[in-house]
Amino acid sequence: MKRFENKNSDRGYDRGDRGDRGDRSDFGDRGGERRGFQKRKGCRFCTEPGFVIDYKDKPTLSSFITERAKIVPRRISGLCAAHQRELTTAIKRSRHLAFILYTSAQN
Repeated sequence: MKRFENKNSDRGYDRGDRGDRGDRSDFGDRGGERRGFQKRKGCRFCTEPGFVIDYKDKPTLSSFITERAKIVPRRISGLCAAHQRELTTAIKRSRHLAFILYTSAQN
């Protein structure tokens, strides 16, 4: 490293042009690609009027439950807030009446 003059101190060293600042494009090293969100899924219960949430309908409710018996969150299921609350209530009722298990079956 070569030594350079500094007004405040004479112990500084010149780092030279490392080429790591100011030479990137607006989007960094991604080459201009933009990360956006995918189009939101429409609520299944809003789009199809005959599709109803019922605590006795095990096949419909089980499609909104993971393999570990957790309720699928709204951002993944694509439901609107009102139908997600209704679905959660139906799943909890169904669990209480033993139509659906609280936990996954252990092997």
